[in-house]
Amino acid sequence: MRRATKGKGERVPERGPGLLAQLRDPPGGRDARIMLLALSADRTGSGLWAASSVLYLTFVTHLSAQQIGVLLGVAGVAGIAGSPLAGRLAGRFPLRRLLIGCHLLRLVTLTLVLLCPGFEALLPVVAATYLGDRAAKTLEMLFATRAAGERRSAYQALSRSAANAGYGVGAGIAAVGLAVGTTGACRALILGDALSFVVAAVLVWRTRELREATVEVARSTAAPEAARAAAAGRAPGRPASPWRDRGYLGFVLLDIPMNLDDSVLGVGLPLWLVNRTSAPHALVPAFLVINTVLVVVLQLTVSRRAEGPRRTVRTLLLYGGLMFLCCALLAGAARCGTWTAAVLLSAAVLVTLAELMRSVSSWELAVLLAPPEARAAYLGVAGMAQSIQKSAGPPLLTGVVMAAGPAGWLVLGTAIAGLAVAQRRCCARRFRTLAPPVPDRVRTAAPAAPE
Repeated sequence: MRRATKGKGERVPERGPGLLAQLRDPPGGRDARIMLLALSADRTGSGLWAASSVLYLTFVTHLSAQQIGVLLGVAGVAGIAGSPLAGRLAGRFPLRRLLIGCHLLRLVTLTLVLLCPGFEALLPVVAATYLGDRAAKTLEMLFATRAAGERRSAYQALSRSAANAGYGVGAGIAAVGLAVGTTGACRALILGDALSFVVAAVLVWRTRELREATVEVARSTAAPEAARAAAAGRAPGRPASPWRDRGYLGFVLLDIPMNLDDSVLGVGLPLWLVNRTSAPHALVPAFLVINTVLVVVLQLTVSRRAEGPRRTVRTLLLYGGLMFLCCALLAGAARCGTWTAAVLLSAAVLVTLAELMRSVSSWELAVLLAPPEARAAYLGVAGMAQSIQKSAGPPLLTGVVMAAGPAGWLVLGTAIAGLAVAQRRCCARRFRTLAPPVPDRVRTAAPAAPE
């Protein structure tokens, strides 16, 4: 992608095609376009689930806040295995068939949710759903690296825009169902989520099987390869293993709390509203609508502003600051009286902006820090960060943060900000050890407009 210069050598992006134009002709061509449709269908169902699941579990199955936290936490433990399992299987079996299998698995489990009367019955069903969900997301990442190659940054931005557009549609439908407020309406929303996987599976079936893309960062001599292998903690010529790569495992470990925005948006905000404020329950779908609109509108811009390792690493500090401000607002929401709704909506905006920062950093760093010859296995391990967060995040919020009241939110925000600084230093140190150094490459993926 060509860039214009501004000031003393500062480079800014040139104007390029807009969102709709890039969605019509995405990196990866026809297969990528079909996959974007599949993502949108899948996330429409997920929007139904995300907007209604907490209220469904609370008012239909009559689970307490603690039971919901444990349910989602234990299910997240099962989901942890999904990412490395998918990464390992993707190196042996066709990616397309594996992804279709994940969609069909979730179709079955979400249908069973409607038949489960209580906590004990729901536990294994939701666990299997999370396993399929995390495996599917890892396979989608691998599809992006194979279909888009060096243009993966643009594809990632487009996929998030398409996925969040689906979330918005799902949240809007959920708002109607929750306004009806009947048990039948809640069950219909869960069934709609299950049916979305049928549509996604059919669309994925229409794509072609893709092979791993050509290595992006060329290693033209044996010396750079040896240096890179040494930096990764392995012998030259030996197959890369993420489980022996201490630097990469350190990145994944620190990336776990950097995914807490997901639990704050999906669990913390709704439960804090329901249990500790007087705000109307109808605000719950509004949180996801705000999230969807902002991601669709801003994702391409944020992705273009975080190209390359240096800029990507800087987004970590922005993430930490935004999460601290969000948690501070939640701490004060319980005592804001008539301003409670406005404060909660502002917190939803901040956590969404943090999500935009995190989506760029987690995606790019996971790919850039992984050896291309073992990318499937590495990305499978990187995907565990989200899985572990989905396991630990809900019980952390419900059992520790919310139990401690406003002070718990302040401590959480401070901790995330501090860990963001630590991950920035960790990633910057690892990039310095790579040989040859990884430059801020000029990407051809997303022709961009100056802000």
